[in-house]
Amino acid sequence: MSELSLPRAGSLASRLLRLYVGLTGYGVGIGLLVHSGLGLDPWEVFHQGMAIRTGWSMGLCINLVGALVLLLWIPLRQRPGLGTISNVLVVGTCADATMALVTVPSHWVLKWAFLLGGIVCIAAASGLYIGAGFGAGPRDGLMTGLHRLGLSIRVARTLVELTALAVGWLLGGTVGIGTIVFALTIGPTTQFFMKALRAVPARTY
Repeated sequence: MSELSLPRAGSLASRLLRLYVGLTGYGVGIGLLVHSGLGLDPWEVFHQGMAIRTGWSMGLCINLVGALVLLLWIPLRQRPGLGTISNVLVVGTCADATMALVTVPSHWVLKWAFLLGGIVCIAAASGLYIGAGFGAGPRDGLMTGLHRLGLSIRVARTLVELTALAVGWLLGGTVGIGTIVFALTIGPTTQFFMKALRAVPARTY
């Protein structure tokens, strides 16, 4: 897994634009996944389960969990950047806005369109906000922090996401065919957009 940044030639304004368009798009993608009703990625399963149990909006849960995860950065000696803080504030807010403004589809074709559209939105958004080089998101930073303690990135990511998935499912989050489709497609799709949007590796673990 790599931490990614834009080429140094990118201006601050263009990097900020990438950051906030990316974070907004990530929230939109989450909203589409939720409305598809076909299944969510592990973290969103957890956030939705938390929302069901607390009665809070899912977007609020996304933002609150992001803030709580940041507290775990302290013992892991991770340093947040502008992108990290913005992630906590923007993604959940945009997810809530999308779910409020977009009608839940009833036909199965539209459900699949929402699922696939959500995956593409999240992948493209990842290419934008990670490529902006303003710091990892809270959950990504948790995985890289565990890596610093001796776990491989693969083991750390698997451990964190399986835990989020299991707890979210027990809380009532939606696990389904969409969860599997997301797991199989998000990596290649994100890699495609990383290259297309010219995000370049700054450091490789």
